[in-house]
Amino acid sequence: MEGCASSHAEVAAFFVEFHPDKIAPALAKLADAQLVLARTYGASSWTPLVQCCELIHAIWTDDSDVVRRLVTANRNLLTEDAGIGNRNWGPPLSYAANLGRDRIIRLLYDLGARELEYALDRAVLQSRVETAAMLHEMLGRPAPPEGALGGAAYTLSVPGTEFLFRLGARLGQGAGTPVETVIGSDSRRPADKRHILALYAEHGYVYPDTRVMAFHRGRFDLLEQHLARDPHLLGRTFAIHEIFPPEVGCDHAPYEAMGTPVDGGTLLHLAVYWDELDMAEWLLDRGADPNARAAIDADGFGGHTPLFNTAVSQAGFWINYPRGREPQPGDAQFTELLLRRGADPNVRASIRMRLGSGHGDTRIREFRDVTALSWGRRFAQEQVPSDKHLEILFVNVQALRVIEAHGEVQ
Repeated sequence: MEGCASSHAEVAAFFVEFHPDKIAPALAKLADAQLVLARTYGASSWTPLVQCCELIHAIWTDDSDVVRRLVTANRNLLTEDAGIGNRNWGPPLSYAANLGRDRIIRLLYDLGARELEYALDRAVLQSRVETAAMLHEMLGRPAPPEGALGGAAYTLSVPGTEFLFRLGARLGQGAGTPVETVIGSDSRRPADKRHILALYAEHGYVYPDTRVMAFHRGRFDLLEQHLARDPHLLGRTFAIHEIFPPEVGCDHAPYEAMGTPVDGGTLLHLAVYWDELDMAEWLLDRGADPNARAAIDADGFGGHTPLFNTAVSQAGFWINYPRGREPQPGDAQFTELLLRRGADPNVRASIRMRLGSGHGDTRIREFRDVTALSWGRRFAQEQVPSDKHLEILFVNVQALRVIEAHGEVQ
């Protein structure tokens, strides 16, 4: 009954916010409910929402006949955002480029759609290289504009990056380059991250000779050299400006709003944060302490070990995305590795954090005296109860199960 009451309260709130007459849900007719539902998605009324759903489905299923019928009946669909409130998709032609629907792209172009530049960006971002090549031809084979590499950098698209370099994309030096985007991406595919950074080096980019930059590049050879010069390297903690260096353009703080804080962490914390299992194993094999604590700030926050990073992380988001996926044993490989190497599940720490815009509840939240297990459990519980906030996805449920089975005492 408690869940039912909560649901009723949420529906009532929607009617207050979105119905022009502030009608009570109990007095609503079907048309009222349809209007409210449409406006929660950013549509002006029920009919545009239905058309949007039909058009998206037709593009998704590559049904050109339905696309033609819908757009012929309503020419405004050509220029309106395909997802109404979803500005990333853009108009239907760009959404078709996201999916690599070449036949529908040509149909929409013949019907009058012209946002080819944005569609090309979306195709590259999604690694739809054949579609991108077609769009590039339709545009008249222009040189890639400044900043063209950014989309592929964000999604860690190796094919997209390679495609743009083949077209003649140029890469500057220092700040103002997509290096910052690769490092700050919320994607978690270490091999692709390293591959793209290597491609940048092949095209002339010169990286700072720092320990953390060697980490980002996956250059174990350079890390060996740094370790030889600095025997205490594996125990050192790194401030946020070292982890996201301004020398490569990282000036859009905060960067760590994607799970357990990484500011003040060791290289082992960083390996867990970026989901780099081979890096974690390399560090542990060379003597990294699985119980190393992050730096503690003036307010007493910090001190968490890498095990905390396995409980709440951006990697956990991708494990859980989309919703409804059941936990699997392989989800907890970092947790299992650390525990196998001697991580103590009973270490306590205090964490202050917030998620970045678009990732969930952006309040600054404080968690005092928590273990890795209680940190994960409390993080999942202390969230705004709305589908607009997805922070529960950051919690690695299988990792919590493994920690609990290992004998943690809360």
